[in-house]
Amino acid sequence: MRNCAVTAAAGTSDTTTIDTPGCSLGGAAAFTSCSILTIVRAGDILIDRKSSREYRNGASDGRLNPTNACPARGNRGSQSCMERPMNRLAGLFLAFAVSLAAIPTPATAQDKSLTIFAAASMKNALDEIDAAYTAKTGVKITVSYAASSALAKQIEQGAPADVFISADTDWMDYATSKKTINEPSRVNLLGNSIVLIAPKDSKIDTVNVGAGFDLAKLAGDGKIATGDVKSVPVGKYAKAALEKLGSWQAAEPKFAMAESVRAALTLVARGEAVLGIVYSTDAKVEPGVKVVGTFPADSHPAIIYPVAATTTAKPETTGYLAFLRSTAAKTILEKYGFKFLVSPST
Repeated sequence: MRNCAVTAAAGTSDTTTIDTPGCSLGGAAAFTSCSILTIVRAGDILIDRKSSREYRNGASDGRLNPTNACPARGNRGSQSCMERPMNRLAGLFLAFAVSLAAIPTPATAQDKSLTIFAAASMKNALDEIDAAYTAKTGVKITVSYAASSALAKQIEQGAPADVFISADTDWMDYATSKKTINEPSRVNLLGNSIVLIAPKDSKIDTVNVGAGFDLAKLAGDGKIATGDVKSVPVGKYAKAALEKLGSWQAAEPKFAMAESVRAALTLVARGEAVLGIVYSTDAKVEPGVKVVGTFPADSHPAIIYPVAATTTAKPETTGYLAFLRSTAAKTILEKYGFKFLVSPST
């Protein structure tokens, strides 16, 4: 049994709060449905303001007799019989105000928000899209950016996400196999490419990335940064391309495996790696690097970004997914170098 009435008396102990059985504070609906019971002491008489019943020392049950309410208190000081009811009235107003303050306002109750789990390479473009969507709808968007592998596993472990945007189909397939993805909502939204980058002040010039490409020789004594080739999508694409070109075996010892494509990008921008393999969209937003080569599209599996709602997604997710397929979103995504793979909606 919880206490649903918060009451006080101005300078007196004449107001009592009574526990109301079956009451809870579990939200606006639950609070307002409570039977709020405010009891005001009038001498030895307790008045139930809701039912107008009186209780004399917990015994008799009858109607309040106003003429004996004040004398029943006995001689408790110089306060007059008229002053004490005024104090009680002030206490009632205070209790009513406190009770109203505890009830959530409609604006608070109706606030809407979505949580998006997105591949790290989506950050700049998606931040701009989300700002536009919030301005249009008022729905607040919170995004967690990381490697698709990490995000898929977090969703599997119960992380609260409404939308998952992966940088490859493998991790979306993984999430689907774990029954965390709403399959009908899945769409292959975007395409991308991988490029070879170097620090902006590097002496390495443009190179031809093709069959027999000697990446190990180009790196010299330096490191080559990319995502973990065992799990991070960009690393998996990089390894596949280098194997296809015959360059992987010699270059493998020189690789610095990063936790995400953005981490690999940072290593190159800081000069901690002499070369890196990242998405073309990442190189486009980092002024600290330059592109020195582009991997042939047929040297690796197609780079596809699927997007889908999770099985725990809020109703507002439908509108968000529709916006990602809109002309407005297409304009933003293409500005950052992504390939839009679906027919845009208005």
